[in-house]
Amino acid sequence: MDLFEYMRSTNQEKESPLAARLRPTTLDEVVGQQHIIGKDKLLYRAIQADKLSSIIFYGPPGTGKTTLAKVIANTTSAEFTQINATVAGKKDMEEVVEKAKNLSGMYGKRTILFIDEIHRFNKGQQDYLLPFVEDGTLILIGATTENPYFEVNGALISRSIVFELQPLSKEDIKTLITRAVYDKDKGMGGYDAVIDEEAMEFLAELSGGDARHALNAVELGVMTTNRSDDGKIHVTLEVAQECIQKRVLRYDKTGDNHYDTISAFIKSMRGSDPDAAVYYLSCMLYAGESVTFIARRIMICAAEDVGNADPMALNVAVSASLAVERIGMPEAQIILSQAASYVACAPKSNAACEAVFAAAREVEQSGNLPIPTHLQDAHYKGAARLGHGTGYKYAHDYPNHYVEQQYLPDQLTGKRFYTPTGNGYEAKIRDYMKRIKEEAAHDEK
Repeated sequence: MDLFEYMRSTNQEKESPLAARLRPTTLDEVVGQQHIIGKDKLLYRAIQADKLSSIIFYGPPGTGKTTLAKVIANTTSAEFTQINATVAGKKDMEEVVEKAKNLSGMYGKRTILFIDEIHRFNKGQQDYLLPFVEDGTLILIGATTENPYFEVNGALISRSIVFELQPLSKEDIKTLITRAVYDKDKGMGGYDAVIDEEAMEFLAELSGGDARHALNAVELGVMTTNRSDDGKIHVTLEVAQECIQKRVLRYDKTGDNHYDTISAFIKSMRGSDPDAAVYYLSCMLYAGESVTFIARRIMICAAEDVGNADPMALNVAVSASLAVERIGMPEAQIILSQAASYVACAPKSNAACEAVFAAAREVEQSGNLPIPTHLQDAHYKGAARLGHGTGYKYAHDYPNHYVEQQYLPDQLTGKRFYTPTGNGYEAKIRDYMKRIKEEAAHDEK
């Protein structure tokens, strides 16, 4: 390291955000995640013994993935190299691999490669790492906010241990806030600041388990608040409310929580729980989810899970979809709430949904079977000479506008795809179909 690099590194340490300066350097300083770094846990023992194998840290932002990697960097005797997948390319990895080979060959020294946001690497970039992880040239530490079983190469996953980090508890956040305000070495203790208990409670509650968000709010509060008459900077509830204007939600419109929330929303409507449905609806709207996306999911649920048990459900859902496009937020939330609660409270039947899936399986298995001649079009030129349409019975000429005749292909005669349930309006459909068929059979006798 030359003089300029040393000065840059020193200045960066002083001027870095509070969340970065406060990062622990030893395992004993780490707050939270005791389910993986408790003293009796595998990861703790592996770090202490400096016997790490390749690992993947998976969890929401601000839960300590990079922190744990930094602790490992300060603990291990191996060469520690860090790259970020958002900016690194193959050339960067080639340089790391070349250096790792030299260190191993000349000094027998291992190399740990920490890749932040590893899910950002494409398949080819991840494939490049595989042989070097496999032969021990590199010990991989990957950090990701996305489910690694979907976003990381399966071969890399099979050679790594996946550790899932949980959102920090309220008490964990309060511990970090206290450290941030009063620690004179890494925190802001030199500013002679104090934080009120209610302000600490507020920040710990609204940070949503994201330590970084809480610490950023503390730093902003201390740096922008004037000293009181007693010479101290008081971080009050009012100051805290200004510094964190909106509750943090662990929600990324392209991430796991997006899919988990929409899944819970749909399952709540399907399960006839309007309270849960509007709660998850509010979670999505609060996080800025697209109203048209939500409306599409309500329409699908109305058709798939309510079906003909209440045909009005689809009408309500479609009307809501058109309305939210024209109106937008904030009023769109009222329309979506009406539609979601209606679908949740409606009687349920997936008979129509199952019918089309069963028919699709039949088509896939049987192919395109011949249409009965009497159902074929008799209007085009030459159709009559071929007998097309001959023998067709016009339903409106018969009682109840129904007549028994074959509609399915010959090979599927008697096959049933749609079986109405006894729920809601579908019970009327079932009873009606039964009645007209029985009366038609009686009239033939």
